[in-house]
Amino acid sequence: MNCDLAQTETLIGDLKEQSFATGVAVMVAPPFTNLHQAVQWTTGSDIIVAAQNMHQATSGAFTGEIAPSMLKSIGVDTVILGHSERRAFFWETNALLAEKVNAALENDMTVIFCFGEELEDRQSGAHFDVVKKQLDEGLFHISETSWEKLILAYEPVWAIGTGETASPDQAQEMHKFIRNTLGDNYNSSIADSVSILYGGSVKPGNAKEIFGKPDVDGGLIGGASLDAASFAAIVNAFE
Repeated sequence: MNCDLAQTETLIGDLKEQSFATGVAVMVAPPFTNLHQAVQWTTGSDIIVAAQNMHQATSGAFTGEIAPSMLKSIGVDTVILGHSERRAFFWETNALLAEKVNAALENDMTVIFCFGEELEDRQSGAHFDVVKKQLDEGLFHISETSWEKLILAYEPVWAIGTGETASPDQAQEMHKFIRNTLGDNYNSSIADSVSILYGGSVKPGNAKEIFGKPDVDGGLIGGASLDAASFAAIVNAFE
């Protein structure tokens, strides 16, 4: 919940002036109030606009919610689902997220599906079980062909907004586990082709080492994305 309309215009304008590494997808996810303008401001650039959330119903008595078709109608084809803050503060369950995933896929949208463990899960050694359960209950009902529309985003909740960061080796360990779990439940082709992002206090200073790990395909960037130069430095860590 950052940036009003004017601030969003400035940030996108600054981003469009940056030089980004080739072959890297760059996405921004403004609040709902700024999405329509953001789509217009990014027209002609390679920047993709995503929504931070959506409702699973097509329409109806859900005051304050946004349907998939509403996002599609303004040119937004990508949505973030299951972000750790949605799970923690708005009690979004794996079952609810499975419904949202279904709705997004039915509307031919790309889903960035977020998941990850809390600090107590990591400390107790339950982090692999927690992540597997989130994938099992939120995603593993979808068809093999639907995986073409999925991007995964691993968020170690204990490393979000805390200044703490999973070490590159910890990130790689979990990303490899996620890829192996995909292979076990689907096949190696899906496991190898799906993009798995890391989201946990990625900054220009640590991005290159994290992204250098073989199973880390990108980042879900929080506070560092609010400064265009900082965000561009993270993107360009792939060079």
